[in-house]
Amino acid sequence: MPTRYLVGWPAAILATLITLALIAAELTDAGQRRWWAARPLTTDTVSGLLVLLVTVLVVNQLLNRRQARQRGRAVAAQAAIVVAQANRSVSAVSSAIGGSGDRGAASDGFRTYMMMLLVSAPVLMDDPVARHFLEDAQRLGAVMGGALAAIEKLPGAAAPDGATAPKDGLDEAARQLRHSAEPLLSLLSPSVRDSVQSIGRTAEE
Repeated sequence: MPTRYLVGWPAAILATLITLALIAAELTDAGQRRWWAARPLTTDTVSGLLVLLVTVLVVNQLLNRRQARQRGRAVAAQAAIVVAQANRSVSAVSSAIGGSGDRGAASDGFRTYMMMLLVSAPVLMDDPVARHFLEDAQRLGAVMGGALAAIEKLPGAAAPDGATAPKDGLDEAARQLRHSAEPLLSLLSPSVRDSVQSIGRTAEE
């Protein structure tokens, strides 16, 4: 939780308690009532400042919470697009490793995925959960790049028997990415998630 929330709410509560304490004291203490009644300008100024302070602090915190929720959904939507393209790219690279896929398509999918990461990085950097997702996404990109580099060195279309390790590493990195994306994707409704992921699946087309 951002520090400004921890600071803002206590300040709003403190201002409210001070206002309530002054009201209670005026209601129970006749001497204090006479003191405030004898100083109308001071009374109006203090009461106006307290009401303004409480209003500003409370409204500011409510607006901050609303903005945080909206930003969280925007980050989640970006993560959903990245995951959809990651699945597409991993499938293409895996097929190329097995010899049944096209290496050019795998390379194109990898480039599209890395471009998405480049665009998404500024959005994902601020939040700790999103930053962890970004790190896993970058790790998957490195594994895909290594796998593509390995199959580019092969003389034939299919990888030899010893080339199953890159595919295993690719599948593990993809699983880790989906796992780290779960807390972010949980912020989206199923319909929005499906819609955003469909955009990611067709982004390359």
